[in-house]
Amino acid sequence: MVDLGVHYWSFSSPGPTAQIAPTLARTAQVAEAGGVASFTVMDHFFQMDGMAPAEEPMLEGYSTLGFLAGVTSRMTLGLLVTGVMYRHPGILAKTVATVDVLSGGRTRFGIGASWYEREQRGLGVPVVPVAERFERLEETLQICLQMWSDDDGPYTGTHYQLAETLSSPQPLTRPHPPILVGGGGEKKTLLLVARYGDACNLFGTSPEEVAHKLDVLRAHCDAEGRDYDAITKTVLLGGPVLADVDATLAAAERYAALGVTEVQVTPAGDPVAFTEQVVTDLVPRLRSMG
Repeated sequence: MVDLGVHYWSFSSPGPTAQIAPTLARTAQVAEAGGVASFTVMDHFFQMDGMAPAEEPMLEGYSTLGFLAGVTSRMTLGLLVTGVMYRHPGILAKTVATVDVLSGGRTRFGIGASWYEREQRGLGVPVVPVAERFERLEETLQICLQMWSDDDGPYTGTHYQLAETLSSPQPLTRPHPPILVGGGGEKKTLLLVARYGDACNLFGTSPEEVAHKLDVLRAHCDAEGRDYDAITKTVLLGGPVLADVDATLAAAERYAALGVTEVQVTPAGDPVAFTEQVVTDLVPRLRSMG
């Protein structure tokens, strides 16, 4: 069986700002009723250049997850993926724990190295070299794991120092919300998946490319003494997935043969109508994949 996730990336349809909340709620409820396994939003503050004009509507991610927690009851919720530079790690760990408690233990912690410099510069977020971003990403993962454990002691890293890692209440999900490290960088990102991740997320460029990335991940797992099979493999599908449903399902089947257990799709146009078609045309056939 292959699970389906909906990745809600645009708040521009149907248009008026007053319709953003009811449209989001309705989309999530249609997805959940139709058997969608996970529902994610982006961690951006400006819309992404190249996808749409930066001025288009964009909601803050964790506030949005709190809203979604109140209008759904079963789906996994998360950001795909949290940008490491946007929040101090101690505050981030507390934020994720809060959403996990309020959602009844349904949070998946997606995180990666932030990259969108326009919004960082625009909003005054520090822009640091790529190597430092990955150092901060690893320290953030360590801090979150410590805060979600019984260890309330200090944390001393190169970039972050915490006098006490107290987090009460703890997340409902134990030992901690599943950690998804997003991205396909072979030297750093996939190494961090092997060290800390419960899941990875790769772009569905092609089954051949995903197979290569998973081979790299397996090698990192071997070097780190990590069970490769214990890591959930997810893929974000690109393109108009409903334009040729059979082709989308064929690609999903090829990903499933590589060990991928969840594929994610991004709404196009009216997100409610898109999701209604997804749960009719895709979810049942994905579930039948063995």
